[in-house]
Amino acid sequence: MRKLTLLVLCLVAFFKAKADEGMWTLYNLPNAVYEQMKAEGFSLPYDALYKSNDAIMKGVVNFSGFCSGVVVSPDGLVFTNHHCGFEAIRSHSTVEHDYMLNGFYAKSYAEELPNKDMFVSFMIKQDDVTDRLLAQGFDYKDNDGKSKLIEDLQKELDAEAKKQDSTYHVEIDAFYEGNKYFATTYQMFTDLRLVFTIPKSMGKFGGETDNWMWPRQTCDFSVFRIYADPKTNGPAAYSETNVPYHPKHWAPVSMQGYKDGDYAMTMGYPGSTNRYLSSYGIKQMRDAENTPRAQVRGVKQDVMIRHMRADEGVRIKYDSKYAQSSNYWKNSLGMNKCIDSIGIIKQKQEYEKRIRAYQDSTGYLKDKLDFNTMESLYARQFDIIRNLYYFMETFRRTNELATRAMRVNQGMEVKGPKNKPSKQYVEFDDNSDTWDAALDKEVYAVLLKNYREHVDANALPEFYKTIDTQFGGDYAKYVDYLWANSILMKKGKKIYFTKKEYKNDLGVQMGMDLVTMWGDIIGKMRSLSDSIGVQEKYLCAAKLRMEEDLPHYSDANFTMRLSYGQVGGFTLNGAPSGYYTTAESIVDKINQGDKLIDYYAEPIMKDLLSAKDFGQYQDKTTGKMQLCFLTNNDITGGNSGSPMFNGKGELIGLAFDGNWDSLSSDIFFDRDLARCIGVDIRFVLFMMDKWGHADRLLKEINAK
Repeated sequence: MRKLTLLVLCLVAFFKAKADEGMWTLYNLPNAVYEQMKAEGFSLPYDALYKSNDAIMKGVVNFSGFCSGVVVSPDGLVFTNHHCGFEAIRSHSTVEHDYMLNGFYAKSYAEELPNKDMFVSFMIKQDDVTDRLLAQGFDYKDNDGKSKLIEDLQKELDAEAKKQDSTYHVEIDAFYEGNKYFATTYQMFTDLRLVFTIPKSMGKFGGETDNWMWPRQTCDFSVFRIYADPKTNGPAAYSETNVPYHPKHWAPVSMQGYKDGDYAMTMGYPGSTNRYLSSYGIKQMRDAENTPRAQVRGVKQDVMIRHMRADEGVRIKYDSKYAQSSNYWKNSLGMNKCIDSIGIIKQKQEYEKRIRAYQDSTGYLKDKLDFNTMESLYARQFDIIRNLYYFMETFRRTNELATRAMRVNQGMEVKGPKNKPSKQYVEFDDNSDTWDAALDKEVYAVLLKNYREHVDANALPEFYKTIDTQFGGDYAKYVDYLWANSILMKKGKKIYFTKKEYKNDLGVQMGMDLVTMWGDIIGKMRSLSDSIGVQEKYLCAAKLRMEEDLPHYSDANFTMRLSYGQVGGFTLNGAPSGYYTTAESIVDKINQGDKLIDYYAEPIMKDLLSAKDFGQYQDKTTGKMQLCFLTNNDITGGNSGSPMFNGKGELIGLAFDGNWDSLSSDIFFDRDLARCIGVDIRFVLFMMDKWGHADRLLKEINAK
């Protein structure tokens, strides 16, 4: 009994210290975690999270594979971040009708805009399938054999799910560094339509100046609607006859606000964390991954922004691309700064000493987990990974020419008669509305030069010799020649593999060289990464065993997770940060808009936010119009658009960012400094009302 009492006390102490850390799976949420949630203000039953017919998780969606969102009405309205809807908004924008710049509101169902290649997925259920894999000898298979077992089981489970509902599908993902495998059943809706977006000046207010920073005033939201088959209320490809989806559950929207210390909870799809990663892995991340990513993107963005500021049409084409690039540029810089300032590598090294001692005393994973082997493997891989990241940031999806050059050599759809190779060809779709020749050419020329200056000589593709011999080392001249002469850039050109023009084309040859070099780098990496993965798996297993009396969450892997904590600020530059921002603060910044473009907003926005009385949208306690707020919820990339709930399961905001000190959270959660920044749902509704006059949507949402 005494031993049990001590264990309970230890668990309580653990959760008191770490209540705000963790990205927990819902289907097997530890009871100790739920009890701590209740202690902090969660008032609903355990089953209200996952199991009940009206469970909170049933209103949370994976938004297009890169963000999160929440259903907020009985007619399938979905809230997500503005930056999550960025590409959809951009795709509908023209110089004449610039929805990025001016915003958009569909005043009827008929005006709601369909979107290509977008979707939302609902999680139906999740199960642990580890034992089923182990029973088939999973641990004794090589990586190809393991992949085959996972693939076969996934097909089996997928078939079983489709018997229940033909629109279900199943995905199996690794958890705890491959020590566990969970199968998740999803239902995907592909008819997703844009309903409402505010102007970019508000949806991205603060721009790069305020990105990852506090205080924030960004009104980061957009509104979409799910459409369904009119007969089944189930998923259906886009059709004019589809009707708004009627969900099983939608999140009630609260107008009641929050106070310092109030319970707060996020649900969403965090993308990737590496909390179990070794000290050697973190060093590699800092120096061989983040540093190259930041360096190359900084060079590329300097060219992009110059062209974007000079031409409105170019800006519309590249707004989304630039935002994505700059976000991870700043993320990489911030993460490296946090790694060093917090001393994460040293902390990891000290913890690894504890695991070594545990291993020595227990013999657990003897002859399997070997720190000397791990160190050696990482040392051998370091330069390979560094070259890999410079390659990816230079050549993969950075400009249209390099993208096409690699695609044509990597399995594009072949058209023409199947039995006549000489008549077979490939052709590129006309996507000229997504890129600008002058910008792309300058970007590529600059990146080619930068790549050579930073990688090992053995990582240079063969075409660099062509640049030297035929173009005198002039990268711009080489790129201009390819754009003017390569069949890759000819609009509507059918490209026949058997013709001389294909075989002799310098653009095609460049692509062959890129694919060859890519394969060489990947081959070198894989020969080491598989062995590194095994050691990291054992390291995670050792931690779980050493702390087996405590619950542990798995690293994020873009499956649904719950995190919880409290509303509250942190210490910023030696002073309290405050936990919310107000209308007065955004007006102060807007007044600086003539000097700082990131703070520019249309005059109407200043007028609206200068009101003396904000009516139902101002906080009942402070009397202020609150814009954004802080919690210590544990989030990462992919959580963008995640609903933020109060203790009653009511929506109070949307997560959209972390503060600067949270940028190390992918590998280490700093409970004292890391914060989640959310947009207050009242700010969202205020803009829908006073700027958008979206009465029909507000009535549909029925916030209380």
